[in-house]
Amino acid sequence: MHKYPIGVFDSGFGGLSVLDALQKKLPKEDFIYIADQAFAPYGKRSAEQIMERSHTMSRWLLAKGCKLIVVACNTATTNAIQELRATYTIPFVGIEPAIKPAALGSTTAAIGVLATEGTLSSALFHSTTQDHAKNVRVITQVGHGLVELVEKGLADSQQADTLLKEALAPILVHPIDHLVLGCTHYPFLTTALKRILPSSVQIVDCSAAIARQTERLLEKHELKNKVGGNAHFFTTAPTESSLWKTFGVDLISQVEI
Repeated sequence: MHKYPIGVFDSGFGGLSVLDALQKKLPKEDFIYIADQAFAPYGKRSAEQIMERSHTMSRWLLAKGCKLIVVACNTATTNAIQELRATYTIPFVGIEPAIKPAALGSTTAAIGVLATEGTLSSALFHSTTQDHAKNVRVITQVGHGLVELVEKGLADSQQADTLLKEALAPILVHPIDHLVLGCTHYPFLTTALKRILPSSVQIVDCSAAIARQTERLLEKHELKNKVGGNAHFFTTAPTESSLWKTFGVDLISQVEI
């Protein structure tokens, strides 16, 4: 029996969309979630800063006894996951934009990707696109201000509609049939996205796939829990507990790292 927790980190609330999928897939696992809100959003940080914070979050979770770490942030994954795996002995699960299933499912040979600047400019994003979308046109767009909007609890608001219309306009001039959400904050914008996107466009995110991969690694390394189901939440910045409650979190602790 392994009562060690699974660690999950993101720059803020975005990773909660991944945690939700993890908890549904792995109800007997314990989780420690940390939001690096003192340095959010990662998408505006340099590659060096993202790497440094990814190490800091990982070391903190390791000190908490985590047996596996989910990097619940596209920007951190694309900039740091390879070094994290090379540095530490426990398994790491990263978040990559779901380009492969979108490309395979496309009948118009055109898909859109909405992501942060840090993700779209990374080498891993470009290699993933080249590997899985050779015969599909990939139209990318930075979601300026969207992470900050989610962090303020305004994902379903007029402000969200305005920013999304601006971000999607250059994508929707092309005949896309899939929109890949390349940031874990963006699934919280799904309601607003459905108001704007044509009904023919399928929204794709990778949360369920990440949960399946996490389960596979737990089974491979014989790390699955038989009992459990608890989750503890931390942030690196002062935060309004009422805002966390809008995401279903009742108790949040601040840490300085």
